[in-house]
Amino acid sequence: MSNVTPAAIKALREKTGAGMMECKAALTEAESNEEKAIEILRKRGLASATKKEGRVAAEGLVNAYIHAGGKIGVLLEVNCQTDFVARTEEFRAFVHDLAMHITAAEPRFTNKEDVPPAVLDKEREIALEQARLDPKNSGKPQQVLDKIVEGRLNKFYQETCLMEQAFVKDQNITVGDLVRQMISKTGENIIVRRFTRYKMGEGLEKPPSDLGAEVQDLLGGKK
Repeated sequence: MSNVTPAAIKALREKTGAGMMECKAALTEAESNEEKAIEILRKRGLASATKKEGRVAAEGLVNAYIHAGGKIGVLLEVNCQTDFVARTEEFRAFVHDLAMHITAAEPRFTNKEDVPPAVLDKEREIALEQARLDPKNSGKPQQVLDKIVEGRLNKFYQETCLMEQAFVKDQNITVGDLVRQMISKTGENIIVRRFTRYKMGEGLEKPPSDLGAEVQDLLGGKK
């Protein structure tokens, strides 16, 4: 079996506009041969007849969104192929909606492929231990436990990966679906390249509160 790298998946996606998982499947079937993978995607109707070589999604928009009176902020870069599309109100609204989603849904990664192996291994280990300790699974064979673990990993992806999350403004579609809809509307490849979410005080250890002192302050120092 060929070893399909995230870089190869990303390159194929940029050239065809097909989804990440479709690109991975095509590359696996084509044994990492990009030309064959493109042909596979075209036959399945998942890629344009005209390849997008030389039309890398290097234009786009960086959006800054601040929420909750300055308590939460998001910086987001979304790429498209032309400055013309990047300057349209529709594209700007699309990027703004993505930034709002990131603010609300707190994704940790953009795609499944971005989850570090160490993080995935730890989640798999925890899921397997939970499955084994569940009385309902007593006596079940390992292959059944493995299926339970895969189900919990899929839930982990849906909770932590931006493209797998249900879109906050329409729970019937994922963010990945939303991006594909925009690709269809614009006729251009669109990539959510990177984002950073900031939350005031996140990661800082706050000093313990002294409730008694606070009450005394409210009472004007009286004892």
